[in-house]
Formats: sequence, structure tokens, C-alpha cells
Amino acid sequence: MASSGEDISNDDDDMHPAAAGMADGVHLLGFSDEILLHILSHVPSTDLILNVRRTCRKLAALCLDKSLIHTVLLQKDYQASEDKVRQLVKEIGREIQQLSMAGCYWLPGSTVEHVARCRSLVKVNLSGCHLTSLRLSKMLSALQHLRSLAIDVSPGFDASQLSSECKATLSRVRELKQTLFTPSYGVVPCCTSLEKLLLYFEILDRTREGAILSGQLMVGQSNVPHYQNLRVFYARLAPGYINQEVVRLYLAVLSDRTPQNLHAFLISVPGSFAESGATKNLLDSMARNVVLDALQLPKSWLNGSSLLQHMKFNNPFYFSFSRCTLSGGHLIQQVINGGKDLRSLASLNLSGCVHCLSPDSLLRKAEDDIDSSILETLVASCCNLRHLNLSAAHHHSSEGLGRHLCQLLARLRHLRSLSLPVCSVADSAPRADRAPAQPAMHAVPRGFGKKVRVGVQSCPSPFSGQAGPQPSSVFWSLLKNLPFLEHLELIGSNFSSAMPRNEPAIRNSLPPCSRAQSVGDSEVAAIGQLAFLRHLTLAQLPSVLTGSGLVNIGLQCQQLRSLSLANLGMMGKVVYMPALSDMLKHCKRLRDLRLEQPYFSANAQFFQALSQCPSLQRLCLVSRSGTLQPDAVLAFMARCLQVVMCHLFTGESLATCKSLQQSLLRSFQAERPALNVVIFPLLHEGLTDVIRDVPLVHLDEITLFKSRVAEEPPNLWW
Repeated sequence: MASSGEDISNDDDDMHPAAAGMADGVHLLGFSDEILLHILSHVPSTDLILNVRRTCRKLAALCLDKSLIHTVLLQKDYQASEDKVRQLVKEIGREIQQLSMAGCYWLPGSTVEHVARCRSLVKVNLSGCHLTSLRLSKMLSALQHLRSLAIDVSPGFDASQLSSECKATLSRVRELKQTLFTPSYGVVPCCTSLEKLLLYFEILDRTREGAILSGQLMVGQSNVPHYQNLRVFYARLAPGYINQEVVRLYLAVLSDRTPQNLHAFLISVPGSFAESGATKNLLDSMARNVVLDALQLPKSWLNGSSLLQHMKFNNPFYFSFSRCTLSGGHLIQQVINGGKDLRSLASLNLSGCVHCLSPDSLLRKAEDDIDSSILETLVASCCNLRHLNLSAAHHHSSEGLGRHLCQLLARLRHLRSLSLPVCSVADSAPRADRAPAQPAMHAVPRGFGKKVRVGVQSCPSPFSGQAGPQPSSVFWSLLKNLPFLEHLELIGSNFSSAMPRNEPAIRNSLPPCSRAQSVGDSEVAAIGQLAFLRHLTLAQLPSVLTGSGLVNIGLQCQQLRSLSLANLGMMGKVVYMPALSDMLKHCKRLRDLRLEQPYFSANAQFFQALSQCPSLQRLCLVSRSGTLQPDAVLAFMARCLQVVMCHLFTGESLATCKSLQQSLLRSFQAERPALNVVIFPLLHEGLTDVIRDVPLVHLDEITLFKSRVAEEPPNLWW
């Protein structure tokens, strides 16, 4: 049975607790209450209360245990229909203290407002739910114990419609997560006791009708946020000038008076975000008055600045210097303080910091070898790191015993997630055990149809000869020393997705790094050592010839939940499809699959292979000049009953795409309330308008490609 989201599940083997089967001669209900409660904790709340509870008296009592009904998480419970949610609230609403409906975009506001019956609520997450100002007011007026709130602020929001009872509730809220789709302060001015404020800016520069938006729309709204008790400030901006304009209005109050208890200050901005007089005052005030344990700033605020030198930190647990021109020298001197003990640091994001492992950024070329002594100091000082991101840079290791990047990272035994550029895992010099590439002599299938000549036999065993994981490979040794790794990303230094945010599709891509040419099927096969791997991303690996290593991953990584593959092998030649189809046969727990590959043929054989993933819920295919077979898509959706998201961006015509999309919705929408289907030509000028209607939970988690390791601090929101 599918769980209602990763937040409540360890994703053990799916099991219906009411099953009456025998296991080693012991009836399931013969287990202790403690064990049964643990099993029941993995069952979606709607199923637990509306189905399992009705099977027998013992389960009826256990299903109402406080440990199961005080916290109800409905996110990613895609079977939670309107009727089920209303019935759930009716039966246990008074007992619920924490409720998450995050991403329940399919539920109408009339259903969401039933949350008002859960009068004991202390925490509620309604991000992604449809709520008007009036419905929000009515609901919050009844929740007098509420202390933590997450909502969306959509066009049409009007704070003047909030009742005095609603504002009284908001005045007691200590944690607020607010996703803005329109220029607004939302409910922030009403929250006078805020200790944690998370802001997600998703405002588009233009309305659907083409009108240009401006932060001046906020003039006249209450602009006195109450930050005096603030401990955590986090802002994440989507691309667009309007988001930067609006976040400045939120920061203006902070610059006047910086909260003394502030200990986490994080601003994530794509591209450039120029400093202003107000932000300079804010940073100066922070340097003088606060001690931080988490920090992320726009790259333009740090580049060429001595700011880090003046910041004070106490047992920091998260740093992000993504895209900054931070040199290795500055990293050691200003952040690590010359090798200071940073055992408290759990998460470090150095994505796009092309000079962070070199002593001087002025004289170094991006492709030059790293200074391994800098990485050695980093590893020694931050020995308890659990999440590390070094992607989007060229981190090349020079020859030297034990000095390779992979050998040094192998000392970080606590790592659970890791993101690396492909070129960084290449051996320092060509290995003697790897034969040089031979001229094209053998044909392997292109997809499942046309043949192309690439110079190897079709899909050899990943364990035979040179195709298998080589113990002499530094990458193989790295993974051997990190057996508990759950999230791995190998992303080409020059990779960029064909489908960026709020922009037309990218038609051309940069060539891969030359060092990446020596990373191929054997390195992919080495990933099979990670028995606990849940999330895997492989992007821009030009030397993947047959994809044989994928079979190894499918066989051995039985916990795999999400898989993202992009631009594997030579561009224009999809040569790994036989191996991928073999891999999919073993991916019984795979829920999310994203494929980005030019000239991809999404034909009947591909969808037949995909149908062997019984847990699959979300599929995204991005293929410039790619093709698809509508009948195969329809048959796949009919077989895979759990699939609720199907996004296909190919080279097919607009008419073909629209016809298929309408057919899918007509056939499956009624029985799958959360079904979200987007089928559209990748290079069509209207793509941006189509993307804006995709639920943010899908857009952010799978449709748009990005590195997700150390993207946010651990446990930023419950």
C-alpha cells in the first residue's frame, strides 16, 4: 500500500496490516501492540481510519491510538478524495493536533475549510491548497491553539477580509511558511509573535493577460512585519525581477532593526541580486549583533566581500555558498577559520563554487586541478557532514597517493546525500585496466527501433570484464566507504536542462568536460553498492555506451524511490534503452522517474517496460525532437493505476499533444482525483504559459531539473 509521503514513512515493504496471512506460523494480529502500531504508522491516514479500523475490534482500537491520529499527513496521499478527507475530519478531527495537506492541489476550498473542525490543531500545512481570504479567515478563527501555519497567497488575496478572530489566531502563530504567487505581505503583519518565517516567492513577472506586475501593488497594504522575536528567516526566490522587488520590501523592516535572537538567515536567489543600502545596513547589523548557526546569501552579496570574516557563528549546522566566487583560501580562513572544529556542520552547499577547492580564484582556470590540501582541511574540520553538494564545477584531482577527491570524501562516513560533478570522479590519469575505445563495429538499438553503430556489443553484463565495477576505481572505493548513502547526484559540470524555469526551452547545450569522457558504464555499475539508495540523478555522462550499469543499480538498489536520467551517452543516440528496460523490471519501489534525452522514442516497448514499476506515481519525459506513441501512453496509464502525474515534453505536434492530453484526462480523471497531465511540444513558444499551471509540488520536485542535495537546511519545515 502506498504511503502518504516520505515524511511519515521509512518506505518498508508495502503491507496491509489487516492481512490475515501467516508468517512463520504467527498470525499478524498476534504481534504486540507496539509492533502493530509501528506497522500501522506506515498506512495512509485515510485508509487507516476509513478501512483498516473497520476490520476487527483490535485494529479498531489501535487505529485510534494517539500516536497515529495526533499527526495526520495527507501530502502525497493521492487517493485522498474529497469524500475521504471530509469523512476523516468528521471521525477524528477533534483529536488531530498536527495536519499536513501540503500539495493537495486537487482538493477544492470547500473541502479544505473542513480543517476548521480540527479545533485542537497546533500545526497545519496548507501549502498548495486552494483557499480564498474569506475561507482562510473562517478556518483560522476556529483554531485558537494554532502555533504553526503554512499557506499560499494567491492573486485576489485581501488581508482586509480577515476577521478579528482570525487575526487573534495569527497573533499567536510562531512559525509561518508563506508561498507568494502575487505581490503581497500576506498574513505576516498579523503574526506579531513570529519566531520562524519561511517565504517562497513564486510570482510571475506578467499576468496571464500579459500585464506587467510590480511590487508597487503592495503600497497601501500593512507594511509593518513584526520581526522582533524572529529566530529563523528564510526566503527562496523563483527567477524574475518581481520576486526580487517584493523580497526587498520584506527585508526593509529587518534592516531597520535586526532581531537579537536571529540565528538562521537564508536567502536563495537564482542569478544576480544587487545589494542596496538597506541590505548593506542589514548585513552590517547582523555582523555586529547576531550569532548565526545557518547562513545563505545571494552570490553578489558575498563576491569580493569580507563579510564572512566579520560574521559570528556558533555551532553552525548549515552553510550554502552556492554560485559564489568563494576561493578555497577564503573558505579555509573565513568559514573554517583555519581548520577550526566544525563538527556541528551537518549540511554544506558549494554548488557552482568553481574556485572553492583552489587557493586563489584570480589565477585559476576552471579546468585546473584542485588543491587537495584544502579539501583535506574541509573534511577534517567538518567530519560529521551528512549532506554535501560540490556540483556545477570542475573539480579535477591531480595524481598523488590518497589525494584524489573521492579518496578524501570517503572519510566522511556520516554522509547521507552527495552531489558531485561527473568529471570529479574520474581517475587522475587514464587507467591501465580500461581499454581504449575501439572503432564502431557493432550495432545496438537506438531506443527499440533504428540501429546505430557505437562500437560495443549490446548490453553486456555489468559484472563481466571491463563493464563491471572496478576495485581500482576511486569512485568505486568512495561508494564502498559510504554504504549508507541515500541520495546521490552525478551531474556534468556543463549540463543545463532543456527546460529551465520561466523561459523558453534551451535548444543547444554545452559539450561535457573532457575528463567526464572516462566516466562510463563501470562507474554507473559501482552505484549498485549502495543498498540504501533512495534518490539517484545521473546527468551528462557521455561515455555511457550501453547503460549496462543501470541493470546493476536496479538489481541491488532495492530501496530506489526516485530516478532522474539526463543526456546519457552520445547526443542523438539513445543507446541505453535495452538496459533501462531491464533495470525497470527490478524497480518495484520506484515512484518518480524523470528522463531527459534528445531523440528519445517513447514507444510501446518503453511503456511496457515502465509498466513493470508497480509503485510508479510520477513520470516526466523531456526530449527535444523526441517522439511518443499515444496508444502506448494510454495503455500504460490503464495498467499503472498509481500514476497521478504524466508530463511529456517532446517534438510531437501541438495537435497530437492536445489530443492525447484530453484523452488521458477523459479516461482517468474521475478515478484519480489528483491526476495532473501535461503533454506539450518542448520547443513551442507557449511552453511557459503551460508550465505556470503545473502544481508547484510537481514542478519543484520532478518537472524542473535541479540539484537537490543540501538545497535547504535539514528539517527546515516539519
